[in-house]
Amino acid sequence: MAMPQNSTGENGFCFAQTLDFSHPSPPPGEAGRTFDARSGREACGTPLSNGTASSGTPSPSDSCAEPLCSSTPGEEDTQFGEGIKYVSDEGEELACGWGGFTPGCLQLFNTSKGVLFFLCVASFLQGMTVNGFINTVITSIERRFDLRSYQSGLIASSYDIAACVCLTFVSYFGGNGHKPRWLGWGVLVMGLGSLLFALPHFSTGPYEARSAAEVGVCGGNQSLPCAQAASSLSGYRFVFMLGQFLHGMGATPLYTLGVTYLDENVKTNYSPVYIAVFYTAAILGPAAGYLVGGMFLNIYTEIGREIDITPENMLWVGAWWIGFLGAGAASLLISIPILGYPQRLPGSQRYIVMRVSEAHQLKDGSHKKASDPDFGKTVKDLPRSVLLLLKNPTFIFLCLAGATEATLIAGMSTFGPKFLESQFSLSASEAATFFGYLVVPAGGGGTFLGGFLVNKFKLRCSGIIKLCLLCTVSSLLAIFIFFIHCPNMPMAGVTQMYEGSALPGGHLNLTAACNAECGCLQETYSPVCGSDDIMYYSPCHAGCKKVSENLRNGKKVYHECSCIQKTLLPSPGDAEAGKCTSSCAKRPLLLFFMFVVILFTFLSSIPALTATLRCVSDRQRSFALGIQWIVVRTLGGIPGPIAFGSMIDKSCLLWQDQCGEQGSCYVYQNSAMSRYTLIAGLVYKVLGTTFFIVACLLYKPPAPESTPGSSDASENGNSDLQERKPSLPAEEDI
Repeated sequence: MAMPQNSTGENGFCFAQTLDFSHPSPPPGEAGRTFDARSGREACGTPLSNGTASSGTPSPSDSCAEPLCSSTPGEEDTQFGEGIKYVSDEGEELACGWGGFTPGCLQLFNTSKGVLFFLCVASFLQGMTVNGFINTVITSIERRFDLRSYQSGLIASSYDIAACVCLTFVSYFGGNGHKPRWLGWGVLVMGLGSLLFALPHFSTGPYEARSAAEVGVCGGNQSLPCAQAASSLSGYRFVFMLGQFLHGMGATPLYTLGVTYLDENVKTNYSPVYIAVFYTAAILGPAAGYLVGGMFLNIYTEIGREIDITPENMLWVGAWWIGFLGAGAASLLISIPILGYPQRLPGSQRYIVMRVSEAHQLKDGSHKKASDPDFGKTVKDLPRSVLLLLKNPTFIFLCLAGATEATLIAGMSTFGPKFLESQFSLSASEAATFFGYLVVPAGGGGTFLGGFLVNKFKLRCSGIIKLCLLCTVSSLLAIFIFFIHCPNMPMAGVTQMYEGSALPGGHLNLTAACNAECGCLQETYSPVCGSDDIMYYSPCHAGCKKVSENLRNGKKVYHECSCIQKTLLPSPGDAEAGKCTSSCAKRPLLLFFMFVVILFTFLSSIPALTATLRCVSDRQRSFALGIQWIVVRTLGGIPGPIAFGSMIDKSCLLWQDQCGEQGSCYVYQNSAMSRYTLIAGLVYKVLGTTFFIVACLLYKPPAPESTPGSSDASENGNSDLQERKPSLPAEEDI
């Protein structure tokens, strides 16, 4: 069988010379049937169809394109040589539109690049909402609705719980159904979840932030009655969980059916690049969510209302809900064009025909069952599909490796801003913006670079797994940076005694001789930074008696603070509202290695996904991704935020006190937070490294004689990580 020697055209694929598909032992009546790729006709004179009108004019989506092999009506699908499938698409509608409405202008978008654009917008919105806005506003939601970290972790995990519930159904039936319709309806449901997530802002009363001025400074303190409705606000966590549940349901098709739809409609070599662009948009989404969400948090939640506290104040709650309204509306709009795409794109049939299988070979040969064209179309095949995947050790260990990575990604993306906020003494909006600056180049760049490397070096399945292993080991070494941490800013009565000595037994002691006559309330947390560079629980706890406003930055300045001593002078000092600025010398080093950890973690994501797609049979790709996401979320995405939330709660020094009820955490111990992060990172990175090693050792590629050869001679390459793809013996050209 003669093979082409070079290829050009859309997605890098166009025949330069003829192909001769000859069956080793042709059935009666089929002898001598051949296919001329230049003319698009069989040698016996039967016209062929790729689902478009048969004419001499190339279609807009297929620059090299003449119709590919198709059977005549009523003829059964056959195979020309092992590994090359002869697929019929008679009567298939390939126009872009909704029902009978298929205007010509829409057909300009009916290409692989067009569908990539809309799927990128959808994944960008999903990432911005679920992994950006929610993680950015988590501190504000805790403060506004009196939630603890493990409760906010449960809100974050609701997304993965919903995905696990829906994944089997969506990936199995959607994989054999009309993928764009599943995708479009999913994006629409995701938009409804965003709108529901913003609902508690409109269904609760206005947020009442009691500033230090309202309750008075030392000597003029007012009583602060307990708000009876305060504890009931925590019940809104169920509304947030429902919104996240809809987010999870809607995003389920996006990362299973969306990936396989792209993979099916482009050349095999270009699939990692398309998927990398798709996932890069999904990574840039959270980065945009951190940056935009951080800006929204600088706006007071009750827009238009005058307030005398600043974003630096621990009682400040920003406009967390604006982003969800915008993202919800955008998701509803973007679902409309996605619903209009056909089941497969025009001109994509040639990629299906020329695909070379790299599926893991089972010893009992049962993997061949998945090659049956009718396999997977009914629910009766579901148990057999699951069994085939469970018997594939490479697939199983790639799933487990993905779960370990997902645990760290989910935990750090949820509480990463809070980590920076505590380590560097930042406000919530500053921490979210900082984290966004880390995720944009590291996460987005790593995701795209991973797909680019697979394409650049033409890596085969085992080479891809080795690349994943290299990335995991690199991030494992970088994670040791969490041995260091920035020290807590000194805080009187919390990290040290008022006179500077250590607290006995680590217990709080907010009362001292200098503020004993002030009658300060512990319910009023409004930290101030004294002129002695020590933080105090509130102006009252610092013994301050007068207040004014700094005209330069608008912050309140407190005077005659009896607990603060001026340098070289015995007279009382001053204090400014807000936290003291951290001058941690380790900040650049910590940020650099956090960047490296994020970069190499995301660098392995697209290669790992590509290896998963290649180690299973073609007909099981959507279902395999669905099962993988179930494993990843059950073992990683769901417990990740909950475990990290509980871990961070253990490092809390100062809890909110609401009339005897414990609320959210005000101050964390930085050393404990870093220590717990290091332990979790080491455990999961070591497990991930082990799983990638086992997956690589157990992978069994197809035997050389079972692969029909490459459609592009350059795919063979010379990389040490590649596996050579031998072609079948050449036959006489036409």
